[in-house]
Amino acid sequence: MARETSPGRNPAWPILSRRAWLQSTASGFGYLAFAALAYEQALRDTAAAATENPLAPKPPHFPPKAKRVIFLCMDGGPSHVDTFDYKPRLKADDGKAPPRSGGGGFRFGRLMASPFQFRQHGQSGLWISELFPQLARHADKLCLLHGMQTDLPNHPQAFLQMHCGIFQFPRPSMGAWILYGLGTENQNLPGFITINPPLGNGGPANYGAAFLPAMYQGTRIGRGFGGFGGPGGPQAVANLQNPRQSLAAQRVQLDYLQRLNRQALDESGGHSEIEGLIASYELAFRMQGELPKLLDISNESASTLRLYGLDGRGSAAAPGGAGGNPGPARAAFAQQCLLARRFAEAGVRFIEVTLGGWDHHRNIKEALAASCAAIDQPIAALLQDLEQRGLLRDTLVLWGGEFGRTPTAQGDGRDHNARGFTMWMAGGGVKGGFAYGRTDDHGFEAVEGKVHIHDWHATILYLLGLDHEKLTYRHAGRDMRLTDVKGHVVKEIIA
Repeated sequence: MARETSPGRNPAWPILSRRAWLQSTASGFGYLAFAALAYEQALRDTAAAATENPLAPKPPHFPPKAKRVIFLCMDGGPSHVDTFDYKPRLKADDGKAPPRSGGGGFRFGRLMASPFQFRQHGQSGLWISELFPQLARHADKLCLLHGMQTDLPNHPQAFLQMHCGIFQFPRPSMGAWILYGLGTENQNLPGFITINPPLGNGGPANYGAAFLPAMYQGTRIGRGFGGFGGPGGPQAVANLQNPRQSLAAQRVQLDYLQRLNRQALDESGGHSEIEGLIASYELAFRMQGELPKLLDISNESASTLRLYGLDGRGSAAAPGGAGGNPGPARAAFAQQCLLARRFAEAGVRFIEVTLGGWDHHRNIKEALAASCAAIDQPIAALLQDLEQRGLLRDTLVLWGGEFGRTPTAQGDGRDHNARGFTMWMAGGGVKGGFAYGRTDDHGFEAVEGKVHIHDWHATILYLLGLDHEKLTYRHAGRDMRLTDVKGHVVKEIIA
């Protein structure tokens, strides 16, 4: 039967009857309806997944340079003029009265030259004290921030501000903000771990979540100063395993308990503390299978243990008269640095390792030398280990304390100084072998390249792909953020 044609129509095209056309169109409408329903269901599934697992990985605001953070926190305020901020003028003016400040105010005491020698290291020629002979070999990895500033020279306030941005009111810690913004890569481990945090200077607030949902707070490992435990350290996490019940029996018991918790959550209309409790119980159950293996360093190679100084051979004598092996303090800190690498490798987003004892008001020559000897080899090993494993390029390593020390003497020590001090970064997208900012000729205060603690936080978030002005949480009628209403990214240090 010949096909009908019409003027201007291609004879090869068939003519559809009205019935055929309606049938095809109906199928199209059905397809469109199905696609719309499928899309809506996908959105609901995504929202449900986010509600059920708020710790799931989240996309950053823009491409990040770093995926994780290791913060080496020196509790007490290390002296910048004896470690990383070389001041030849301070040596020349040893014993003299200090000049007036830029604002015309008086500075008290007498100038005290550093008892330690400084040398330039690496191709970059960074000035580093003799207190860090092994870390100095990695000078070209370090980005020294010489213009650091914070608001008050008091330990509790400055320590809280370093961690939470603000010390006046309860605020989430930096690690909690980062976990809230990015989630975690390993659902069987906490996304935020703090090793050996101090009991004072704010205590749990330094790793707390404040008004953020409770599941974003840090998981503490260790019991305060000196309480970390020996090699392997399973005793550092209390009640991690239950020797009286099998995992299957625990699961049955936990399921019943969680049903009660979810009922309480429904009746409360949604309560973050109950949500955090539910999430923490589930995480604790999953951790039993993975965390003990991470805490057991016995499976590390002999060369890795030797690198960190955990092979029992000790370390070189400390300079400046401290002498000998720094002993248990160095061994404990070395173990913690090694665990930090293992946590980073396992997908933990934010790891903090704390060492106290940096408040050197007296006997700074021997005391500071002992403190530095405890961390020199472990930190150098951590940087080398991360680099060898290809982790340093996307792991941001931070080092520093809540403030620095005065260039003037306080007996045979130094007092607090919040107006100018040094912290450093390495890896994670920062320039290596680079010094940014400057204090005055004696080291009293920052005069160039000033980096307030708000700027430090903004820069850390930027390197992780987060805009500090957009990382907010609605609380008390306003959008809260880590940097409050301040802070700018220090673009000059970014590679």
